Amino acid sequence: MANLGFWHLAQQNGDALALVDPCGRELSRAQLLSEANRIVHGLRALGLGTGDVVAIIAPNCWEFIATNLAVTQAGLYMVPINWHLTGPEIAYILEDSGAKAFIVHEKVAEAALAAKQQAKFPDSGAFAIGRVDGFRPFAALGEGQPDTLPEGRTAGAVMNYTSGTTGKPKGVRRPLSGLDPETAHELYAMMQMMFGIQPGADNVHFCGSPLYHTAVLVWASTALHMGHAVVLVDKWDPEGMLQLIEKYRVTTSHMVPTQFTRLLKLPEEVRSRYDVSSLRNMIHAAAPCPPDIKRAMLAWWGPTIYEYYAATEGGGTLCTPQDWLENPGTVGKAWPTADIRILDDEGNELPAGEKGMVYMLMAQNARFEYRGDQKKTAENRRGDYFTVGDIGYLNERGFLFLCDRKIDMIISGGANIYPAEIENALILHDKVADCAVFGIPNDDWGEEIKAVVQPAEGVEAGEALTAELMAFLQSQLAKMKWPRSIDYLPELPRDPNGKLYKRRLRDPYWQSRERQV
Repeated sequence: MANLGFWHLAQQNGDALALVDPCGRELSRAQLLSEANRIVHGLRALGLGTGDVVAIIAPNCWEFIATNLAVTQAGLYMVPINWHLTGPEIAYILEDSGAKAFIVHEKVAEAALAAKQQAKFPDSGAFAIGRVDGFRPFAALGEGQPDTLPEGRTAGAVMNYTSGTTGKPKGVRRPLSGLDPETAHELYAMMQMMFGIQPGADNVHFCGSPLYHTAVLVWASTALHMGHAVVLVDKWDPEGMLQLIEKYRVTTSHMVPTQFTRLLKLPEEVRSRYDVSSLRNMIHAAAPCPPDIKRAMLAWWGPTIYEYYAATEGGGTLCTPQDWLENPGTVGKAWPTADIRILDDEGNELPAGEKGMVYMLMAQNARFEYRGDQKKTAENRRGDYFTVGDIGYLNERGFLFLCDRKIDMIISGGANIYPAEIENALILHDKVADCAVFGIPNDDWGEEIKAVVQPAEGVEAGEALTAELMAFLQSQLAKMKWPRSIDYLPELPRDPNGKLYKRRLRDPYWQSRERQV
């Protein structure tokens, strides 16, 4: 581990490629290190010290990566903010986190300016990548500053804000380690090695999801610390990813199942056009992958697809390609130092095969609190175990299988129905680009099953499509799992990382019921 760490590697071999930004600009390790060092000196000139917070709201760009490298060697916290949020939502995070520096991108100028005004954030600490009224140029942060390593270097951290299902988001704040920044990355490097990823300049990491997501930033930054180049894109598209895999000989990536689905829906002549033989370790998480989708990806990309189950708050499980082929549908087995338990509503541990709430052990060095919310910190825990609300079960070999989020489970006529099972079947139909399944009110049964479908390009929504989809599902699923109705939307509400905002689809049906009552 002694020869790892981006800062060390950049001083040893500064000419090596570090980053390809979304515009195609290639930065060497030495160039990226110089930018990060200037940012540290600039932040300290503003008066920021150990434990202070830098908030950033920007699409994927080299400035985001450089800021992360600056903060994590200066004992600061970095708060990445989802750039889909509105001004008031951003202002809340600014105020709640106590941010002393605020970096924004001109693509989110309107919301950023509204947040700055609402939070009464001082001009002196506000910087913009591009032009935003009321913000100083990002370049001014490091202008005139040396590009040497700063004095008194100590490891910083990222404080992500969870989206949550109710109430305001909360920052997941872990104590600063106090470690030298050259060694603080080792925990994440060890995690990548569990997936078979090795240090060395012959690895290239593709980052196609937003860096404001916890895992996306962790995997991209850890790749840099392991000596890998990172290819960064702002907007993911399936053929564009294949083009970059071939051009840069990509070996690793962190993906989500919706990206697999969209890759597989490319015409065969497009998929076969590109050389993907360089791939070694393509990691996915965020949601269970439909078994037929994963099976097809393994057939295409070979035994390169690994999976894990974890959360911003901790984790988790690891699933190798061989594990999955031997236990189809699993999200893996607890990784070293981790543990998984399945508990009922009273907190009793359930035996293998029985479904309950999934709880994960928090490692000693992963203890956390939701900033300013002890109640929220405590209510999702059972001793040293925490849950994110997923329902699942363990098989006799200790492999975890997820059913669904508890909040998404449908109870119809007293039976528990898991929407994910229906979605996994529906997405396989050639005329379905995306889909969601959830429960809506039913006077007799309590809830009934509703499906919402985004038709594939060129497919017309209507009664004929509904009849075709229903016939398809009836051949795949028991009658109790058939949707009572199917609605259509031109696009389902997902964020760029593939997360489906199911509440936006479900809530109007229940709000209508409340108005009738």
